[in-house]
Amino acid sequence: MRQVVIPRHGGPEVLEIRESPDPVPGDGEVRIRVRAAGINFADILARIGLYPDAPKPPVVVGYEVAGVVDAVGAGVTTVHPGDRVVALTRFGGYSDCVVVSQAQVFRIPEQLSDAEAAAVPVTYLTAALALYRMAALTSGETVLVHNAGGGLGIAATQLARLRRATVIGTASASKHDALRSFGVDHLIDYRHANVEAEVRRLTNGRGVDVVLDPIGGASFGVSYRMLAPLGRLVMLGISSMAGERREMWRVLRSWWAMKRFDPLSVINRNRGVFGLNLGHLWDEQRQLRTLMDLLLSELRAERLKPIVARTFPLDRVAEAHRYIQSRSNIGKVVLTM
Repeated sequence: MRQVVIPRHGGPEVLEIRESPDPVPGDGEVRIRVRAAGINFADILARIGLYPDAPKPPVVVGYEVAGVVDAVGAGVTTVHPGDRVVALTRFGGYSDCVVVSQAQVFRIPEQLSDAEAAAVPVTYLTAALALYRMAALTSGETVLVHNAGGGLGIAATQLARLRRATVIGTASASKHDALRSFGVDHLIDYRHANVEAEVRRLTNGRGVDVVLDPIGGASFGVSYRMLAPLGRLVMLGISSMAGERREMWRVLRSWWAMKRFDPLSVINRNRGVFGLNLGHLWDEQRQLRTLMDLLLSELRAERLKPIVARTFPLDRVAEAHRYIQSRSNIGKVVLTM
């Protein structure tokens, strides 16, 4: 099999294509011939050395794949060779062959392409956990989605709209027309407008009920200030720390600016603050599967639609990483095999 390996921390140029023996599925495991693999910001952080969960180099990253089952181990009953599936992988997804537990494998709705299917697990599960489980979003509430043009932002917009919520999104002006077509009600150009002031204007000074913040650094504090009474902030990432390569000034600046929440402020202002890292929920298979089944049902009913910004062949993975870091994408970026 072919894999993308991070041999050492650095810029996109460090990524290498290597060949390894095909893995063999054990009891309860499924082997998948991968056709598409999703790229997430955690992969970028792992490459530059800022993702503490990633194994030390050399390492193969990647959290989600879509493809075809070609072998199963003893005791596997949920899928069979020849089935088109999508799977969650805890690293190892940048490969054209993976082995995973059957609990992490799901059949693909027929109408989805391989690239669309690979765009689902991480972004839609994260958005569903944030909005439906942690924030308990209800009809009529208002959600602020930072980086609304990314895969997570678009997934969150679609899920919020299913709950009949109003969506405010931040994105560069060039993405506004596309995001309106995806269901964002109000858009703020974060590069040229004061996001906090615009949110106050749009909500008549009340603030928003839910904020999804994958940026980190000073953004967490600003997001907290924008919450209405009984508002909920869900912190999803620290993309503000990521540059082309590991730069300690950027890391320290983002860390120093990060808000430390005062418990008395949370109590007196009637607000909730949540942290979410899907990579630390691998043992919560029952909860993840329940949400994944819900998402697949909505995808089959075509009430959700993954948006793929662009696909790159495996041997152009460095170009794909640069594309994501340029913040040019509207939707998910996917590797194809």
